[in-house]
Amino acid sequence: MQLGCFSVSLAVNDLDKSKDFYEKLGFEVFAGDPSHGFLIMKNGDTNIGLFQGMFENNILTFNPGWDQNAKSVSSFDDVRALHKKLQSEGIEIIQDAITGEQGPASFSVIDPDGNQILIDQHV
Repeated sequence: MQLGCFSVSLAVNDLDKSKDFYEKLGFEVFAGDPSHGFLIMKNGDTNIGLFQGMFENNILTFNPGWDQNAKSVSSFDDVRALHKKLQSEGIEIIQDAITGEQGPASFSVIDPDGNQILIDQHV
């Protein structure tokens, strides 16, 4: 199962303070828009998302179809196939935004310890 680009999406209280903190750890802004309440930051192959006011808890995020630099890859497991596979394994889907036969779509699951995992395909 190929889940794609991995990042930790952090629910932050103050986007500017969090940005400053992670810059001190060597992260640089890679994408995002502070006026929309989020930044994606990168340190080598490590990605973190800083999200102010979008969700309550931190989320593990996978982006099928992308590498760690948010570049499209030629071969990947589509989010719809991942959705079906996890359902067939008995994993409960808690949020579902699957539409169409291809293209962007997403769903979420919760691991046994209560951590949310977002599978979010952009391609």
